[in-house]
Amino acid sequence: MSDTGRKRILFLCTGNSCRSQMAEGLLRHLAGKRYESLSAGSKPAGYVHPLAVRAMQEVGIDISGQRSKSIREFLPPEGEPPDLVVSVCDAAASECPAFPGEVERIHLPFDDPAWASGDEEQRLAVFRRVRDEIAAAIEQRFARQNDRP
Repeated sequence: MSDTGRKRILFLCTGNSCRSQMAEGLLRHLAGKRYESLSAGSKPAGYVHPLAVRAMQEVGIDISGQRSKSIREFLPPEGEPPDLVVSVCDAAASECPAFPGEVERIHLPFDDPAWASGDEEQRLAVFRRVRDEIAAAIEQRFARQNDRP
């Protein structure tokens, strides 16, 4: 648990540019009173994908201030381990390091919208679909009605 007493949930994907960033923003928005929402990548891309930012802005969530982070930032001795790691892609699930203590792990895989093809509107449609799938999974597992802003 964090200093605030909230359970720390870390969303993990490979690049930490799309899925895990959207999940971090969604959990913070939907249930931020109960959870500290975090994200990281096993091989961070170093940026948050502009279409992820745009897709989230469409639902009133600003992730433009988030940054792409390495999973190493959450490993001791420098970092504080999360209480729960949610891998959102198969590669990250297999590359996730072992954390000290009792860190729970679950796997909720989603398509990588960064691989979407087509023009910008077609690619944005994929980001929207993945955003909505992540939101539904977060609502089902973590959010309660009284958590909503």
